[in-house]
Amino acid sequence: MNHRHSALLVIDLQNDYFPGGAFPLHDADATLDRVLQAMEQAKRQGMPIILVQHVAEGPSSFFNADSEGVAIHPRVLAAVPDAPVIVKHHADSFLRTELAEVLQQQGIEELLVCGMMTQNCVTHTAISTEATPYRISILPDCCTTVSQMLHIIALRAVEHRVRLATAAEALA
Repeated sequence: MNHRHSALLVIDLQNDYFPGGAFPLHDADATLDRVLQAMEQAKRQGMPIILVQHVAEGPSSFFNADSEGVAIHPRVLAAVPDAPVIVKHHADSFLRTELAEVLQQQGIEELLVCGMMTQNCVTHTAISTEATPYRISILPDCCTTVSQMLHIIALRAVEHRVRLATAAEALA
């Protein structure tokens, strides 16, 4: 498949979601490993990788500005040190951010979405009204949330609106 106009969007792989963080998610470390594999495959194909970082507006139980937990996981940053980072304050990565501008500047037509909080930030970004111009695929094997059951429920809720494809399928 030609991925000349595709980008991999990596949402909220931040320290607070990992063991030892303020809000660790189900299977976070294994999900990180799969995301890193997808990133390597995307890089081999010359596909842009865009990182998204959630920063809480005001005091919060996690993702507080300038905290260790808000930082993007160091393994992600090491893998793509020059990737653009979109800072967001809402579940939708397009809402009040420069994501659409970055995608337009790079000529992106297809967006492969992965990351943390399947039922929130991943799906809200994938079905955002600002995502309408793009072919959207969610990579379920590269996403997680608080439980496997909630992950599956969230994916079933959007499966008729966006494509669900494993990283191997989407990056083939």
